[in-house]
Amino acid sequence: MEKVETQQKIGASFRDPSGFIFEDGGTIYRQINLVYKANYDHLIDSGLYQGLVDAGLLIPHIEQAPAHMEEPCYKIIKPKPVPFISFPYEWCFSQLKQAALATLEIQKKALDFGMSLKDASAYNIQFIDSRPVLIDTLSFEIYKEGSPWIAYRQFCQHFLAPLALMSHTDIRLNQLLRIFIDGIPLDLASKLLPWHTSFNFSLLAHIHLHAKSQKHYSDKRKDVSSYKMGRIRLLGFIDSLEKAVKKLKWPPGNTEWADYYDITNYTDEALEHKKQIVSGFLDRVGPKNVWDFGANTGIFSRLASRRGINTVSFDIDPSAVEKNFIESLNNSEANLLPLVIDLTNPSSDIGWNNQERASLHRRGPTDLAIALALIHHLAISNNVPLRSIAEFFGQYCNWLIIEFVPKGDDKVKILLSSRQDVFPDYTEDKFKEEFNSVFDIIETAQIKNSQRTVYLMKNRRVN
Repeated sequence: MEKVETQQKIGASFRDPSGFIFEDGGTIYRQINLVYKANYDHLIDSGLYQGLVDAGLLIPHIEQAPAHMEEPCYKIIKPKPVPFISFPYEWCFSQLKQAALATLEIQKKALDFGMSLKDASAYNIQFIDSRPVLIDTLSFEIYKEGSPWIAYRQFCQHFLAPLALMSHTDIRLNQLLRIFIDGIPLDLASKLLPWHTSFNFSLLAHIHLHAKSQKHYSDKRKDVSSYKMGRIRLLGFIDSLEKAVKKLKWPPGNTEWADYYDITNYTDEALEHKKQIVSGFLDRVGPKNVWDFGANTGIFSRLASRRGINTVSFDIDPSAVEKNFIESLNNSEANLLPLVIDLTNPSSDIGWNNQERASLHRRGPTDLAIALALIHHLAISNNVPLRSIAEFFGQYCNWLIIEFVPKGDDKVKILLSSRQDVFPDYTEDKFKEEFNSVFDIIETAQIKNSQRTVYLMKNRRVN
């Protein structure tokens, strides 16, 4: 076993007295404190750990030889690396739903082995090859007969409430998770949900009445979760939560972005040529990871992921991301992670001391970024200067594949049809000038039957 000598604690793991995550030499480790010894030993010895790993529900790990630690240390483990850490407010509806169902499945399996989840945080789930996986090995505790599920409230706040709001009120309300980092308060969810959800027994019990119960017990020592609950009743309780989650649905609408390649002005020949250009640039660079900005439903993201490149596929439109994820899930696609991101307001550092959840910027840079049919939306729709766009990408990537869409293009004409053209600098010459301040232009390719050009650029800070 390797020996870990130094450590740098990760800001997201300070809350758990059972242990913490730290980084050493670019590798992520988890320390298990002595206080968690009995629970960890039961997790391993009972067979629960291996059963969950075999089912693809828990991140596997190997044990390391512990170094000297300031806190009492029982063991150090090295989890399998997660290609990209994402957060619930970046997930589409079906990602949050799949994460919720995985959490409940893990809880049911844990009870079979005499354990229970003490945490039901959405942040404990990550997506690897389109599947939700629990990454917090210390989430389990030995089950005591008669105990209720201690993580019930957290599950409702992290999963059921946002899913219900996305399904019954507005898909954009998942962004409340950026504000309420510990989950959406149930009293707020109850107020925001339409009145007819009170006739839905599951939502009535787990959100509306649960919220009233929380208020009733808020100034009392005894909380609703402290009531005794036998094992059979507990399993029925988990089943009722599972049914509630499964009933929640959100069909993605026919939005401009979700149907972009159905209504675009590309000819079939132009689209195929564009794919060839991007594929050639990918093969030339050979990146380890790719971020596709403005990815729509992931057509060009898959050119990278199907080459075995870990690819994150960002788009602002929840419908486009939903369709992207459903396709990935149905096809069991590897190396692809669709996420909802607004580039004009990307995820920031939030939580305790602004270190608990990392910004998009702090999770980079990526080897290569793709930005196709995007720059005109940033420059014209959002009034972002070309120099600022160049500097933005300069912070996020080492290599860049970017498409310039000129004013003569039909899509730009549509953008300018409802506003005054106050963009005299939006020209291809100015684009090259501004991006040359950050990138070296390595190669260009004109798309057939189009005025558009695709550029391959290398960040000047990269040797």
